[in-house]
Amino acid sequence: MTIQEVTIPADALTGRKRYEFNKLQKRLRHQMGQAIIDYAMIQEGDKVMVCLSGGKDSYTLLDILLSLRGNAPIHFDILAVNLDQKQPGFPTHVLPEYLESRGVPFHIIEHDTYSVVKNVVPEGKTTCGLCSRLRRGILYGFAEKNGVTKIALGHHRDDILETFFLNLFFGGKLKAMPAKLLSDDGKHILIRPLAYCREDDIAAFAEQRGFPLIPCNLCGSQENLQRKAMKEMLRAWEKQHPGRVETIFSSLQNAVPSHLLDRALYDFVGLEQRRNDAAELA
Repeated sequence: MTIQEVTIPADALTGRKRYEFNKLQKRLRHQMGQAIIDYAMIQEGDKVMVCLSGGKDSYTLLDILLSLRGNAPIHFDILAVNLDQKQPGFPTHVLPEYLESRGVPFHIIEHDTYSVVKNVVPEGKTTCGLCSRLRRGILYGFAEKNGVTKIALGHHRDDILETFFLNLFFGGKLKAMPAKLLSDDGKHILIRPLAYCREDDIAAFAEQRGFPLIPCNLCGSQENLQRKAMKEMLRAWEKQHPGRVETIFSSLQNAVPSHLLDRALYDFVGLEQRRNDAAELA
């Protein structure tokens, strides 16, 4: 099966719009490629499972990853996987038709987690937490049975920053979403190739590409209000102080354990011994 590139018709974008789209596409390709290199996300012979939800992020992840693979110095396989959770009104034909049109190998997992979540979570409460845990377990199981070596998720820079502040304000932890992660059971490696990409760029790219988006509100769950607040906070900061969000993101890549207070990360107790050792060597 060959991969077919989706191209924008020549008459669809002209002049300035075509220039801006090409610049946007080039930026996203560069950022994703750099993230893959920086965190050694993909190696020769990998089988990468792209988790496709039908949202702008996962469509963009798949689209650009296919494009990068065409010029990559290594060989790796891509398998698109969607979990059909049996939400009422979910348009089951959309993703298969799109993936077939692209010539992308894919698999649809059918599992009624919707009913499970609705039976467990009280009416009016957000279902996202439980739904996410169930979904993760199902995807891990599929990956293990099908020789998947990397699980690619569509989280972007803004998701990472929002998670960082959620953990900071509500969890009491300096913790975000890592670009690359080993699962708790040690069996799976998760990668986030969009880690350097801005949500606004992804939204603009998805609109220009004309991806057949599937709304994320089919389950009727309330929006995660805390995450929404973090998103609004970051947008306000960026508007008032352009560049601040980028600086905060850079700080996540420049941690200095000796200037924090985590005794598990830095040996504060042993500083006297280090001073004495340095004195003996002087």
